[in-house]
Amino acid sequence: MDSEFDRLGLLVKRGSFIDATIVQAQRRPPSKEKTDKEKEEEASGMVYREVITEKWEDYVGQITLNRPEDLNTFNTQMAHELDAALLEFDEDSNIRVIIVRGSGRVFCAGIDLKEFPGRSAADYQGWVEKMEKPFVTISKMKKPVIAQVHGVAAANGMGLVAAADLAIASEDARMGLTAINVGLNCIGPVIAVSRSVGRKKALEMLLYGKLIPAAEALSLGLVNRVVPPDTLEKEARIWAAELAQKSPLAIRMAKQAFYTSEDMDYEKQFAYTNEVFARLCTTEDAKEGISAFFEKRNPTWRGK
Repeated sequence: MDSEFDRLGLLVKRGSFIDATIVQAQRRPPSKEKTDKEKEEEASGMVYREVITEKWEDYVGQITLNRPEDLNTFNTQMAHELDAALLEFDEDSNIRVIIVRGSGRVFCAGIDLKEFPGRSAADYQGWVEKMEKPFVTISKMKKPVIAQVHGVAAANGMGLVAAADLAIASEDARMGLTAINVGLNCIGPVIAVSRSVGRKKALEMLLYGKLIPAAEALSLGLVNRVVPPDTLEKEARIWAAELAQKSPLAIRMAKQAFYTSEDMDYEKQFAYTNEVFARLCTTEDAKEGISAFFEKRNPTWRGK
């Protein structure tokens, strides 16, 4: 079956993606003329080529995976830039919520296996650690990260969706842990997936490598919301802007406590989260939020 995705070197069967980790398309050469944004990035010490960063006045930042000809597959450079952009936004006082999205027709189709051949086991370990570093970074960040999913999220792309704190997907999106179809596996991405769907479903996704529709992903808890494709961009922005109006200090403490307590036993979770909540109650933002509630006004958050 010939299709646009066949020409990109992506395996297709019965109109569906079998594996979204093999991409053989040639990258277009970078533009020789630098944009104003590129000059600004150079001045700040970080130049992004494989991702696009944007900020808005509503405290929302956006990171776009920008390898559309390669279906936004992870290579070493894009993984590094995504991680750097996440950390940069996490330290930016003008950003409270971060959206991660993909350019072109898909969110992210896995890992670009053009980097795969001819490595030792130690080299492969270092290589895959770089690919998955953003997943760990998200869990350590102060600010929430929302995955905005369209088209396909496969293999490492599925891992990125699961690793994000929240996810919104278009109704026609599909996602899965597809590497098993080419003799590899998604043993790294399944860690984040298993925390959303449970052991048996995670193993099914890992071992069968099938793509599931957005509606099923919603029912499994892999995404939080599913919206029509033509409203995805708008709905993601509205959702992120709404979250950005909450106390950034309360959000930071809630997220950090959630991830820190996740692996504690039941009783220790309560002891730890109670201590965190008690600290929050003594902050200026907590007092401001309560005062604003009783005074029927919008709070002014100071992050203290």
